[in-house]
Amino acid sequence: MMPVSMVGRAGELTELDRAWSAVAAAERRAPTVVVLTGAAGVGKSLLVAAAVDALTPRPSVVLSGAARVHGPAPYDWLAAVLTGRDTGSLALPPDALAWLAQQPTAPRERYAPGTLLRLAVRTVQLLVGAGPAVLVVDDLHALDPASVNLVGELATVAELPALLIVASRPAADAVAPDLTRRALARLCGVRGVVRQHLGPLRPAEVAEVLAQVYASSPSNRLVTSVWRHTGGNPYALIELLAAYAGQGPDALLRRLPGPRTPPGPVEAVEPELTVREVEVLGCLVSGMSNKQVAKALGISVRTVTVHVSNLLRKTGSASRTEVALWAVRRRMPVPAPVD
Repeated sequence: MMPVSMVGRAGELTELDRAWSAVAAAERRAPTVVVLTGAAGVGKSLLVAAAVDALTPRPSVVLSGAARVHGPAPYDWLAAVLTGRDTGSLALPPDALAWLAQQPTAPRERYAPGTLLRLAVRTVQLLVGAGPAVLVVDDLHALDPASVNLVGELATVAELPALLIVASRPAADAVAPDLTRRALARLCGVRGVVRQHLGPLRPAEVAEVLAQVYASSPSNRLVTSVWRHTGGNPYALIELLAAYAGQGPDALLRRLPGPRTPPGPVEAVEPELTVREVEVLGCLVSGMSNKQVAKALGISVRTVTVHVSNLLRKTGSASRTEVALWAVRRRMPVPAPVD
């Protein structure tokens, strides 16, 4: 499938570029904070990558990090930032740097939490230097508490010439909802914060993507069917198009349910669930938390949250309880979780 350019995010890109221009012009020494939220698959990471790639003038430093896939550890974000970097010239205690970088040789004894937080902030300041820099915090909702606290501190540092971009799912979809909710509230309360929320693509934007892929204007029927099937979610849309790459729009249209024709009743189309989604669904029916599901299936909590989000989207449910009831009412043959 041919690469697809970003669609429907021109306003957000312009706003990010404007925020960077203020940082690059040294209008303020404190960081400019951008809080970007949206559901799984809505394109937060793609938007940030496209925005950073287009920044002019180029940032002197880009520090980017996210949660580890297999279980978070303290200061995951900073450990990701430090990976592969030469920190020998930083005027910081080597043992503290080794601990913050999660090096295997780090001493067991660590600093007091408050001291370690100050050292973490100082580490970022030294890496940024005179700037201007870009700090990217991906998946705030999945980060460990120490990283979340560090991000909150960085947002209010007096001397940090940087654009701090924080991307997160809504707090309700987070590994620790209360922690994420407090963190987002703290970040959104910073002076001059730029607040963005990405929603699903509209039908006209789905049509634009289809036109890029098939090099022709798609029919209204195809646009409507694709939009309803994916909910306008960019990740689901690209997955769908990749699955039918090279087969043409007619093959895709035959695969999708057509638009409903009122007023007569229409047979409901059951969503297609993957094997793993069915396993996760069985755990939800049993009333298990994300952490319990991860342990039962041998996957990470972060992966569980992705599967739960997919289940909510595919079944049109608004909560975990609702999707569990959806399965029970349909007498879905969901497997019982393994102890």
